[in-house]
Amino acid sequence: MGFSSALRTYVLALAAVLVAIVALHAATRPAGVHLTQAELLVTPAIGYQPPPASADRATIPGAWQAVTLPHAARPAMAPSADSDATSVTWYHVRIPPLGARSGELYLYIPRWKSDGTLAIYVDGRLHYQSHANLQWNGSNMPLWIAFDETAGGAPPRDLLIRMQHVRGIGGALSSLWVGDYAQLGGAYLVRDFFQAELPYVTSAAFLVTGLFALLVWLRSRRETLYLLFFTVTVVTFLRMMHNYAGLERLPVSDAWFGWVTVNAVLWMLFNLHLFLLRIHRRPARWLTRLLGGLTIAAALVTLPLPANPIDATLAAPILYPTMLLVAAIACVHGLYWSWRVRAFEGAVLAAYGLAAMLLGVHDWLMQNNLIDIENLSLSNYAQIGLIFAFCHFALRRYTEAMREVRDANRLLEERLRAREAELVASHERLREIERRELLHEERQRLMQDMHDGMGSSLVSALRAAEQGRIEAPGVADLLRDCIDDLKLTIDSMEPVETDLLLLLGTLRFRLQPRLESAGIRLRWEVRDVPPLPWLDQRHALHILRILQEAFTNAVKHADASEITVATDCVDGAVRVRVADNGRGFDPAEPSRGRGLGNQARRAEGIGGGIEIVSGPAGTTTVLTLPMAKQPREAMPVARAQVANAYLPVIPILSGDPASSGDAKTARPTQGPGDESRTGGATSN
Repeated sequence: MGFSSALRTYVLALAAVLVAIVALHAATRPAGVHLTQAELLVTPAIGYQPPPASADRATIPGAWQAVTLPHAARPAMAPSADSDATSVTWYHVRIPPLGARSGELYLYIPRWKSDGTLAIYVDGRLHYQSHANLQWNGSNMPLWIAFDETAGGAPPRDLLIRMQHVRGIGGALSSLWVGDYAQLGGAYLVRDFFQAELPYVTSAAFLVTGLFALLVWLRSRRETLYLLFFTVTVVTFLRMMHNYAGLERLPVSDAWFGWVTVNAVLWMLFNLHLFLLRIHRRPARWLTRLLGGLTIAAALVTLPLPANPIDATLAAPILYPTMLLVAAIACVHGLYWSWRVRAFEGAVLAAYGLAAMLLGVHDWLMQNNLIDIENLSLSNYAQIGLIFAFCHFALRRYTEAMREVRDANRLLEERLRAREAELVASHERLREIERRELLHEERQRLMQDMHDGMGSSLVSALRAAEQGRIEAPGVADLLRDCIDDLKLTIDSMEPVETDLLLLLGTLRFRLQPRLESAGIRLRWEVRDVPPLPWLDQRHALHILRILQEAFTNAVKHADASEITVATDCVDGAVRVRVADNGRGFDPAEPSRGRGLGNQARRAEGIGGGIEIVSGPAGTTTVLTLPMAKQPREAMPVARAQVANAYLPVIPILSGDPASSGDAKTARPTQGPGDESRTGGATSN
């Protein structure tokens, strides 16, 4: 919908509402007895006196004059200098014979303006009196009074209406209607709804939306329009209270209620101006200063203090024209700039402000009895249109904000999905690179193991065979070592799933036939131990090589007849112990082999330690494995320790250059040389 067409739609909607009100009011015109002729008597008084219990026209002194209802005397534009000066206005109306009726009789008064007290006498007896404030006493609301109905009682014949009010102000009465509910009920309900109930419902609903806007502003303090919208709803609610409040006594005095009601017009205008500035973003400091200064000045001048003689209610006929002029300037300025910048909401608000100003002229004329007082207050409906315009603006702004949030969330989701896709692709690339590196490292490890183990043994055998230093039995032993070494390498590739016992069982399966063929008894004292989370194929090969070296030394060099394998847990670590009953070796003897050093380096690589104790009763190799793999920087240095019955335990390798020399000096006291000492277990 375009700017101009939308504006026309709003204007036509307001016009349609007004037409509907007029049509409904005409369709429900009362059908009872219409009383338009009355007698009038006005007498001066001082202060306010309660109405008498009974009153008779013949007993009230004074010159009565015939008037036509509705009747409204021209009020004084300025209040009387004497605040105690009042007047008593009497209206006397005769009720003609009513004829046939269908039920209880009612008196319907569309509008009355006492600005004081009201009392109604039926056939000389007090029948109704007001119990509200003096000035703000619900005169905007129609009166609906039921006549007393008694068995055998006569219908009402005579009405006396007494109004006591400030001298020169008040004392206006519309025409009267008498009839039953079927004749008058519809007209009363329609007028009461459009004159009192509709302003109440709309202003209350508007205030609720303002409370919602306040909650929105409390969540986002940068959105000052929502705070401004809240103040508009509060001011509008206060301004429209006089349309539906006052039949009962108000909780505040007339002076304060009038001060709020009159000054609320300027408060609404100033808030509307600030709202329009926020919409079209064309500041007008001179207009803002003018409105702000007038608002503050009017509030201070009419402030209901004991020393202040100016009453806001009595000064309203003079203040309202000034307010209407300033309102016209502010609304025209807002409409012009909203139209220039194509701000649809601003143009609608300014247009409704102008409509309220024009209809306010009608209400000012009716308030000062310059036109028929039975007309409806039209500015209320312009204010209702303004309420809907504000609500439309707030709703549209809220929905746009929600749409922007949804768009932002959707954009963030798209970016997040794109980023996730990039991260997934990057992760896949890294996984592929890692997989290739692991595969490469595993190949390198296997190649290194095969080169240092089986390859070294085969090269040694080849050289010995070429030099004629080895016989067929020796070749067979070397080949068996190579086969065992190959089998251990293959076994290390099997998944052990943190189970050390499974790894040891595999080693037993491979080596027990070899031991039995050599006449060596194997004692298997392996007990259940906790799983090792860090145990994988790479670490498994290190453990197998370490234990293989221990078995090789026992078989080839110790001349042992029994080997014991045992496990236990000590101080949060798992220990694997390999002990033989053969001849030990002396650490003081030099050794050219690398078996013990390789054992120590492999133990260090898996974060463990190795200790070798040797003596005349045999050699015991203890491999200590941690429960959890520690980071490399926190990993303790693995140390291999060798001792015999005659010497203390001494380190032979520690991962640092200072202790590596001891490894080179260790050699067995028996055995031919370093090649046969290391066998197939030597590797880096």
